Amino acid sequence: MKFIVTGGAGLIGSNIVAELNKRGETDILVVDNLTPAKEKNLVALTYSAYMDKVDFREKMHKGEIPVAETVLHLGACSSTTETDEEYLQDNNFRYTKELCEWSLQNDTRFIYASSAATYGDGTLGYSDSDEMTPSLKPLNLYGESKQMFDMWALENKLFNRIVGLKYFNVYGPNEDHKGPMRSVINKSYSQILETGEIGLFKSYKPEYADGEQERDFVYVRDAVAVTLFFHDNKDVSGLYNCGTGKARSWVDLAKALFTAMKIEPNIKFVPMPEEIQNKYQYHTEADNSKLQQAGYHQKWTSIEDGVKDYVESYLKQKK
Repeated sequence: MKFIVTGGAGLIGSNIVAELNKRGETDILVVDNLTPAKEKNLVALTYSAYMDKVDFREKMHKGEIPVAETVLHLGACSSTTETDEEYLQDNNFRYTKELCEWSLQNDTRFIYASSAATYGDGTLGYSDSDEMTPSLKPLNLYGESKQMFDMWALENKLFNRIVGLKYFNVYGPNEDHKGPMRSVINKSYSQILETGEIGLFKSYKPEYADGEQERDFVYVRDAVAVTLFFHDNKDVSGLYNCGTGKARSWVDLAKALFTAMKIEPNIKFVPMPEEIQNKYQYHTEADNSKLQQAGYHQKWTSIEDGVKDYVESYLKQKK
């Protein structure tokens, strides 16, 4: 077995399998917990086997999983509003820990998904240095579950052997299954077609105007490129940000979507739900200097180009 891709039917995972296929790679074990919406993401892909996440975990404990060259562990509960702490600790922390230990025992390259949610409200900045990691305070249980594994890996001095990637706001084809966790682009495309307008959250901080809250938006093909860089360069390990390094506002994103759809911008500002007001990030921006020092120098896709490609190559084609 050459590759094991957990979360292989998800947004980043399915796009990684597609890119591996472009490289001529088909010896891939896809692991996921399929729903009808996720299953659609696998239709155009070629892989040697599929395994349900629960079965995979059981077989891993029994020593029944074939050794792979690289494990790309992207499977996780990514809901920032999930309230079941035990579920998140098991699914996002213990499962990752078990698979990491299995990979190390089998001399398998282990690359896993961390998250920019570990940075909390951003007051400590967005440095992915090992010195900064222990100070971070996530705003939600999802972020805490990701921070928990980052800290376990750090404390056990594993970042000279494994790779963690703190993905920022990834968007692109094959995210339909994510429900409320889909990107604003995905959610708003049909809304704009139906009503001609897009709704963005009002700001509750005086230093940010409505819609001027900022994110580091990452087109999925860039997330794939960064991830596979670490498969291709096995001598480079550590915990890295996967972000463009350039924050853009929600208004910028909305305008890019209207432009891609050739519709005049019509932005409406709506109240933010009270339950997330005190957990909302107003600014995220990856410090990607460590990634550059590791040797990654590809150009990042602007939101204008990324949204245009997403609309034309995927959203317009959906039936």
